[in-house]
Amino acid sequence: MRKANRAAAGAAAWQVIQNSDTDISVWKRIGAVPRMLGAKMRGRYPDLSSGKLLGMLVLAVYIVSPVDFVPELFIPLLGLADDIGVAVWLTTMALGESERFVRWERQSQAQQAFHQANRPGEGTGRPDPGQAGPGPEGARDGADRTAARRS
Repeated sequence: MRKANRAAAGAAAWQVIQNSDTDISVWKRIGAVPRMLGAKMRGRYPDLSSGKLLGMLVLAVYIVSPVDFVPELFIPLLGLADDIGVAVWLTTMALGESERFVRWERQSQAQQAFHQANRPGEGTGRPDPGQAGPGPEGARDGADRTAARRS
């Protein structure tokens, strides 16, 4: 592969990565890849299919495998070109998936914060309607108020 073609392929991949519709930077996406893989392995992130994860693993193994060095020994340009193509494909796939993961992670955190903030009786100062009153003192205060209304 000629140097100009490699540069063009790299520039095209960079444009795909940079021209995202979200505020998630490339660095945030790169940092999210290990978290995404960990969440997938623990079963917490169902949006990354096992097939796609396997595909990314196969691409990574292909890049570093010693079998891949054979074409580079006999046809150096072709061997290097396929490595670059696979690396661009893997990078674009991983960063695209990690962008979706960051959005999922943000949504999950927001939902969790919403549920914690809206638990009955917690943080609002109001008792949960299903719980008993504040104890004997509260029962006495309620009885005192009832007696005051009768008089």
